[in-house]
Amino acid sequence: MARTRLAVQLGIAGVAIGALAACSTANSSTTSSATSAGKAPKQVVIGLSNQTMAVTFPVGLAKGAQQEADKLGAKLVVLDSKGDVQKQGSDIQDLIAQKVNGILIVPNSPGPAQAMVDGAAAAGIPIASVHGTVGTGPTTVPYDKLAFTINESADAVGHEEASLAKQALPSGGKVAIITGASGFLENTTWTAGFKSDLASAGGFSIVATQPGDWTAEKGQAACQGILSAHPDVNLFYALSDDMAAGCAKAVSAVQSHAKILGNGGAKLGISGIQDGSIYGDVCFKPVDEGAKAFDTLYAQITGKAAAPKSVLSYDIPTVTKANVDQCVPQW
Repeated sequence: MARTRLAVQLGIAGVAIGALAACSTANSSTTSSATSAGKAPKQVVIGLSNQTMAVTFPVGLAKGAQQEADKLGAKLVVLDSKGDVQKQGSDIQDLIAQKVNGILIVPNSPGPAQAMVDGAAAAGIPIASVHGTVGTGPTTVPYDKLAFTINESADAVGHEEASLAKQALPSGGKVAIITGASGFLENTTWTAGFKSDLASAGGFSIVATQPGDWTAEKGQAACQGILSAHPDVNLFYALSDDMAAGCAKAVSAVQSHAKILGNGGAKLGISGIQDGSIYGDVCFKPVDEGAKAFDTLYAQITGKAAAPKSVLSYDIPTVTKANVDQCVPQW
């Protein structure tokens, strides 16, 4: 009789254990399903593969992303590619190996960045580009494996600079363009709208285009060369504030009356507007851009919002001495 009771008790215990195990399996399955459906991990970790932390604009992007990470209780892992495409590829692989929840890439070059994005997407990690495009497609739509792209509107930059040119030279005049280093997409996208708008306005002629390689020294040299060939040039459009500041030195050295347009809203550009050496600028906001990029990717990871799958931008106002206080430099 005792043995019979013991057998019954063991049988009941076995059923209970089996039920418990089944319940545990069900709970595990439910948790797994919830995670794959977008349930946030305990702490969201997002990697930022930056162009270089030796230049103030990418530093501003990282600052904005970090501020947003701190606000949201998330973790930001910043890797500095030092402007090297191969190192950026290794950095992306490192972030994939760390199994971060998402990646923001500030691409050094659109073509190579495509393979990096493909790698992250294949690992199931959402990735977005910041301040730059990926792939060779149109700039108006993001590469299809990106969650989104956030960038200064390529079309808007040229049109805004053209509006400044027409304001500076109401009757038109001779114009020269100082581009960045060879191979940068901005050399085309930031000048297309500028050229078309001036052509439509009439009275303007673009007499020279020279690279300034994004630096003040090279910008100064480019403007010196143009002034030697075209001493009557009326306006320079430099694609960066550094180059505009260098160009201002060249203009001053020969006592030219040419006006200068910068681009970016950097401290150097805003200071030039304040002292009169630069006529106008378009105000970029890297800290705001970095924060918006982080917040948008975080919202996707945590299931708060779907991937925008679009090119996001932000307001980039034009400034001259009359309204220079509307652009507080973020870099």
